[in-house]
Amino acid sequence: MTAGGLGLKLPGMKDIKVTVPDKVYDRATRKARERSTSLPAVLAGVVQQWAGEPLDFERRRRLQEEVFRCRQEFSARDRLSRDEAHERGSLR
Repeated sequence: MTAGGLGLKLPGMKDIKVTVPDKVYDRATRKARERSTSLPAVLAGVVQQWAGEPLDFERRRRLQEEVFRCRQEFSARDRLSRDEAHERGSLR
């Protein structure tokens, strides 16, 4: 597995070799390209999901949901107008 498809192997990562028919490889590569990704990135996601590791997208979605649950009620009613905010000393 490489970082960002640049051929950089990161510490703690293993390479996996998969053999598939040429037609399967061509279709899978084309499909990955249509989705603006790479076949190694797709396969890494499949292996992570199969192993029970959360995908980066899922992890970020859960963090976002947690932030939304924890945030307090927001209201812009108490804000100063633009002119008031730019008056000297209005924020002190």
